[in-house]
Amino acid sequence: MERLIIIFIFLLLCLFNTSKIIAENDLQGKFTTIKILDKISSKNNQIKLMNGEESKYKDLFIKSMKCINSEFDDDPEIIAYIQVKDLTNKDNDDVFVFNGWMFSSSPSIAPFDHPVYDIWLVGCN
Repeated sequence: MERLIIIFIFLLLCLFNTSKIIAENDLQGKFTTIKILDKISSKNNQIKLMNGEESKYKDLFIKSMKCINSEFDDDPEIIAYIQVKDLTNKDNDDVFVFNGWMFSSSPSIAPFDHPVYDIWLVGCN
């Protein structure tokens, strides 16, 4: 009888740990969705980036390294690590104009500061 109880507890612990790992993997997305505003033409475009791949948008190279959805449904938060290079800046080819975490609910925490473009985080899936 004791052996059955120990096996039952072991199985419950395995099931709990497996569901936790699956839930954590569901929070990370393969794609990051951003919006880019062209301040000169006042037009914005929504772009879906595959994480880990670099994408060109006009004069920018944009790369999303990772995106994460929040665990909380009542106040959703999307976080993404994004790198942006400005192709018009020939002096600093290897320097990012933005390299850091973006937050969907608080874009002013780590603002993207560029004279022509504005980027903000929309989604992670």
